[in-house]
Amino acid sequence: MFTGEYIFSQVMDHLPQHTFRKCVERYRGNRYVKSFNCFDQFLCMAFGQLTHRESLRDIEICLRAHKSKLYHLGIRGGISRNTFSNANKTRDWRIYADFAHALIKIARPLYSREDLGLEMRNTVYALDTSTIDLCMSVFPWALFRSTKSAVKLHTLLDLRGNIPIFMYISDGKMHDVNALDLLMPETGAFYIMDRGYLDFARLYRWHTAGAFFVIRAKSNTKFKRRYSRLTELNNGVQCDQTVLLTGLNSSVAYPNTLRRIHYYDPEKKKHFNFLTNNFVFPARTIADLYRYRWQIELFFKWIKQHLPIKSFYGTSENAVKTQIWIAVSVYVLVAIIKKRLKIDASLYNILQVLSLTLFEKIPLIQLLDKPDDNPTFIENSIQLNLFDNLMGH
Repeated sequence: MFTGEYIFSQVMDHLPQHTFRKCVERYRGNRYVKSFNCFDQFLCMAFGQLTHRESLRDIEICLRAHKSKLYHLGIRGGISRNTFSNANKTRDWRIYADFAHALIKIARPLYSREDLGLEMRNTVYALDTSTIDLCMSVFPWALFRSTKSAVKLHTLLDLRGNIPIFMYISDGKMHDVNALDLLMPETGAFYIMDRGYLDFARLYRWHTAGAFFVIRAKSNTKFKRRYSRLTELNNGVQCDQTVLLTGLNSSVAYPNTLRRIHYYDPEKKKHFNFLTNNFVFPARTIADLYRYRWQIELFFKWIKQHLPIKSFYGTSENAVKTQIWIAVSVYVLVAIIKKRLKIDASLYNILQVLSLTLFEKIPLIQLLDKPDDNPTFIENSIQLNLFDNLMGH
């Protein structure tokens, strides 16, 4: 039954607060804290993510403008930029990393039956890395090259629901392929990767663990053909071969045979050479699996645009990691709400609606079910577009 809560409160009601308290206790996050505890910090950061605030000062001004409503939003501590900044700098980022993983455990079963459009029941993951460039003088701890800094987001995405089940934040120097050492391969699952992860010793270790991989071959990969399978050229598959690596190091690192599939994409007019250790699924299915890898690049683009992490609220390593993990938590939380309330709208549309309506008092399901029919959202959207047009002139 609707109790007249603000939209922001209704969204945060889906958080497992008992789990959050356990994460805080694990790292003693509220030790010596008199006001503005870890949950206040999380709520303020989540507010900033949902409303696209660009700085802590921006968040402070917006929340203080609604000072009488803060208690009803769940924010008990006073809002001060200095207190806020100190919390991001000193409170262990692992609190929010552990909480994000707890939300992921809730979200994954909700999306386990999502249809990929392929006749397969295997879990399918995409592994990729996104680099966020930083100013070297401001972020010296994240040195990338001699002239700039950067952080990398090494992410494993469950393609059924686009849920990030693993994320590792490193400085810019860490090579993408090293992320393979941080993962525990899942038997029977497919891992889709770009050629930056082509390391045959590591891939062989995944093969012996019972996991399948689909990866692009490099142009200098040396192999010899054992035999070829019949293919239907009209589906884009040019050849389907069983090959054995012949490179001096690769043949030792991966002594078993591999399957090579040459695929031509008529839309992009590009040729692709895939290597996989799966000899069961049709060649076109393997090619389609790699096409789904683009979802992780869309995920990176989406989360940077709609959950701002390129404009960091702090410059310390702890503050940066805190912001990223809270951004991931907000993303997964919205995904959970979408499934629980059976909302047909995309995550993009849901976040657009929420960004303008957090202080509205309307049932969340009513707001999100048919956002186009909501007069408040339409009016605010028109005003925002008009303002942008005026600024453009």
